[in-house]
Amino acid sequence: MRDSLRRHVAGKRQDELVFTAPNGGPLRNTNFRTRVFGPAAASVGLAGLTPHDLRHTAASLAVAAGANVKAVQRMLGHASASMTLDVYAGLFGDDLDAVATRLDEAVAARDADYLRTGTAGGVVVDLGKRRSPGR
Repeated sequence: MRDSLRRHVAGKRQDELVFTAPNGGPLRNTNFRTRVFGPAAASVGLAGLTPHDLRHTAASLAVAAGANVKAVQRMLGHASASMTLDVYAGLFGDDLDAVATRLDEAVAARDADYLRTGTAGGVVVDLGKRRSPGR
């Protein structure tokens, strides 16, 4: 696909439209969805699919692949990470077991490094020992 897109934009000015309507003007979202995207999606058994559905899927896949919220924010062009979290919050917080596993792995790696080198690579504070009396 990359090579096809490179050929498509070859010779175009930087301010020139990459994808145009049949008359050479800008694509109109409604026309594109009705005339091109909708029929293409229906032809492969995905009637009702929208470009926004693809955007949401891309964000979901990025989160599932471990992307942090700032990376997803930039990918989607959101003004802030809070906007991304407002829309996709359900995707970020559901995998607490995986977070716990990664934390356990980090602690185990630190302990293994200490045993190997005799120096601590990081400091883990036991919060149980830091609590105020009476708590």
